[in-house]
Amino acid sequence: MRVELAFGHTGVTAELPEGFRYRVLEAKSAHPLPDPAAALEHALDHPTGTPPIEEMARGKTSAAISVCDITRPAPNRQVLPPLLERLARAGIPRERIHILIATGLHRPATSPELAEIIGETVAQHYPIGNHNARERAEHRFLGDTASGTPVWIDERFVAADLHITLGFIEPHLMLGYSGGRKLIAPGLAAQETIKVLHSPKFMRDPRATEGSIEDNPLHRELLEIARMARHDFMVDVALARDRRIAGVFAGDPVSAHREGVQFVSRALLERMDEPVDACITTAAGYPLDLTFYQSIKGITAAQHIVKPGGRILLVAACEEGCGAPEFSRMVEQHRSDAGFLEAIRHAPVEVDQWQLEKLGLVTADKQVIFYVPGLPARYHASLWGTCCASLPEAIAALTDGLPGTASIAVIPEGPYVLARTEETVPA
Repeated sequence: MRVELAFGHTGVTAELPEGFRYRVLEAKSAHPLPDPAAALEHALDHPTGTPPIEEMARGKTSAAISVCDITRPAPNRQVLPPLLERLARAGIPRERIHILIATGLHRPATSPELAEIIGETVAQHYPIGNHNARERAEHRFLGDTASGTPVWIDERFVAADLHITLGFIEPHLMLGYSGGRKLIAPGLAAQETIKVLHSPKFMRDPRATEGSIEDNPLHRELLEIARMARHDFMVDVALARDRRIAGVFAGDPVSAHREGVQFVSRALLERMDEPVDACITTAAGYPLDLTFYQSIKGITAAQHIVKPGGRILLVAACEEGCGAPEFSRMVEQHRSDAGFLEAIRHAPVEVDQWQLEKLGLVTADKQVIFYVPGLPARYHASLWGTCCASLPEAIAALTDGLPGTASIAVIPEGPYVLARTEETVPA
């Protein structure tokens, strides 16, 4: 059996041995909108739960717009122009509209990437800035949440008269779904805030997982932080399989985001009668599989449909290697998932430990195999599973010893598929 997997910029072909019971889970989505430009115009002028953005902008002297960084395929180049046009008509001068790249603790965007993220024309004519979570002096303290999270948000965002986010909605490994409030925290938060949000307090709560916001404690925490930062207006989109716009959700950051989540959930949810013995997954190719750090999302998304003790094969290019320095150091140093999980249980939170923690919670219950050719060799011995030098070798490791009746799921676009057995369908 031959199947195409999302991998880097070009994809990769996997040759699968005959005899097993395969189920290919394609990324489901709504059809692309026939006229996304018109849909954007309508959403901005007829938003959910707020006045039109142009009306909200009248009388304001400044605005801040938080947008996704290079690791997310958000269509900022399509969404920004009609939004900026309305802010201009409302009288906000161009030099007082700051566009902030919501990096969280990711690396800053390079100059060429800025043009890719927001478009050359916008990049040339508006103030653009990378968020820097490691410089607390660039943030304003807004107080503590009810559960005790200290809230530090980028001063440029807080200081503006109007606070806007642009994002897109997809399943998220611990927040349920991305978009909306995530463009403020962790997107524009200082590391002191991010570390608490990504601590075992939230990471080990089984409700902090893909596909659910209803009882997700991390979702509630981020909504509270967004209110503290005066989140006024959001524009989120849903994307089709080819990453064209399939839906636009604008307006009140709570109700419009909920509409988008419901739309995406209906489009993506794949129900399965029973868990499988093994699964082949990816990180959906570029840009999400640029690093091993981001690629872990392919594993966490697949875990829900694999039997306890079952096998998961991750296929990810990892062209930029492991990830940020802190994450890379932890991967190299911790040779045991159990040892790592115990070591961080009560220790001060370190940058990026949460992604490794989520991986450790999976590898403690499943056998994980890795085909990650861009990951430098010095990390291979530290992976909590088997690291293979080629895709055929990885497929052989996945299938070795499985009975002929074994069931194997194949997820060509990894985290873009929301798959559940009947017992694990999210609320």
